[in-house]
Amino acid sequence: MGIGADQLRESLDALAMIEPAFAPVIGRIGYPPPRILDRGFETLLRAIVGQQVSIKAAASILAKVDAATGGIADPENVARTSDETLRAAGLSRQKIAYVKSLAQEAITGGIEFERLPEDDEAAVVLLTRAKGIGRWTAEVYLIFAEGRRDIFPAGDLAVQVELGRILGLDERPTEKKVRELAEPWRPHRGAAAIFAWHHRHVVPV
Repeated sequence: MGIGADQLRESLDALAMIEPAFAPVIGRIGYPPPRILDRGFETLLRAIVGQQVSIKAAASILAKVDAATGGIADPENVARTSDETLRAAGLSRQKIAYVKSLAQEAITGGIEFERLPEDDEAAVVLLTRAKGIGRWTAEVYLIFAEGRRDIFPAGDLAVQVELGRILGLDERPTEKKVRELAEPWRPHRGAAAIFAWHHRHVVPV
């Protein structure tokens, strides 16, 4: 349920009207492909497992955890799997605490993935109730799994660097400065972040 290709194009076209610096860059590198994640517990569990490890290592650990628990799509499976079993599957003690916390939030209804608050900031606060889910992870989830079009991860270093390049700034803007610059871009700030990540991948520094 992330931001689809048509929605992304629509938001970026609107953004180019608000901030003319985007127009020539969009014309040069094109629109980013949509990235859509599944809504729910498993996507955030995958995000936790993937923290601070390579993509290859994360995939290997996830496969082992999936087998060890009987299926990571079900938080009940994760909650009832012993710490020792999860440790043997490759999770650190810290990550075991994180995935167990997330599972408990899902099981008890502390986080209802199908009924997150409509207010973006309230949704971020709710998701970060689970240990191991920081603001950045919550924001990325809300963009790519929920399709929230105005979520803006201003604390992301790549967003700061690439928006600075796109806007022709002499220095990387701070998080505070990026938020100020992006304020007129509402409700298309999510597309601005996605485009910044796209720019980083296709335009050499």
